[in-house]
Amino acid sequence: MSITLGQHRIEGGLFLAPMAGVTDAAFRSLCRSYGADYAVSEMLAADASLRHTRKSRQRLIFSDDDCPRAVQILGADPALLADAFDWVCDQGAQVVDFNMGCPAKKVCNVACGSALMRDEKQAAAIIEALGKVSAARAVPVTLKCRTGWDDSHTNAVTIAKMAQDAGFAMVTVHGRSRAGGYTSAVNYSTIAEVVRAVDIPVVANGDITDANRAAAVLKFTKAAALMIGRGALGRPWVFQQIRQSLETGECSPISMKQKVQTVLKHWALHHAHYDAAVATLSFRKHLLWYLADFEDFARYKAQLCSAKNSQEQYGLLVDWFSLKGWM
Repeated sequence: MSITLGQHRIEGGLFLAPMAGVTDAAFRSLCRSYGADYAVSEMLAADASLRHTRKSRQRLIFSDDDCPRAVQILGADPALLADAFDWVCDQGAQVVDFNMGCPAKKVCNVACGSALMRDEKQAAAIIEALGKVSAARAVPVTLKCRTGWDDSHTNAVTIAKMAQDAGFAMVTVHGRSRAGGYTSAVNYSTIAEVVRAVDIPVVANGDITDANRAAAVLKFTKAAALMIGRGALGRPWVFQQIRQSLETGECSPISMKQKVQTVLKHWALHHAHYDAAVATLSFRKHLLWYLADFEDFARYKAQLCSAKNSQEQYGLLVDWFSLKGWM
């Protein structure tokens, strides 16, 4: 399967979802090495006053395997979002994704993210504005949304049709409403309805964590691609496993040695991306995801999470892995 976004052709249908605080250049590169075909950056707010913060600068760093360079933007004002689109293009973005799917309270409380799905008039104004600037810049724009605000107001089909009419190149649907957060059952039926309703590629997202679920979602929804988010946390090899299973019907298990090599590779990529103090703190969440199922992790958790600097953190990891014979 392949998808065309402007002048960019994506060969393959396994995508990494944009996740704030997670999908930085280091993690995107790692997932790419395991077979992710496409990856979108962490979201950037349309507020121009935030553009020169450390966090915003970090989110606009790309690696060589970021091709195309896809940046997600977030906001609720059409003019500010159009300006933000222009700005991220000037910073090197080759695809711009609009976030209408984030369910976080701090986002929805300012009428951004999935909150826009309960205000179709405002959503339409934003989608129209982004479609115009996309055409003017010749940079494709895509949309990520949910099924609706809640299960009584499912309007993903309406929103997707708006996007298609405005010239959007692709839409990703997370199969939960905003009210469903990340815990309700995923409504793949709505994703299938969107696929049938529009001609642009539709990407299915939501609880795609293994090869069996991936195959079932593709078969049921007829989506053009799958987007994996939380299923890749501490498991970037999930892309490789799903691809192998889809292509051959089976997949090779990941050995402890391979897992350890991945953790250390990610540590190196992460520390190359941030200064040492920030990297030591921000890598802790990745360690918790990676190591939760490792033998004897409970004994080392406190030490790893209290490491004072990068050298101590790395040394603790290597000592533990060596002791267990995983190196």
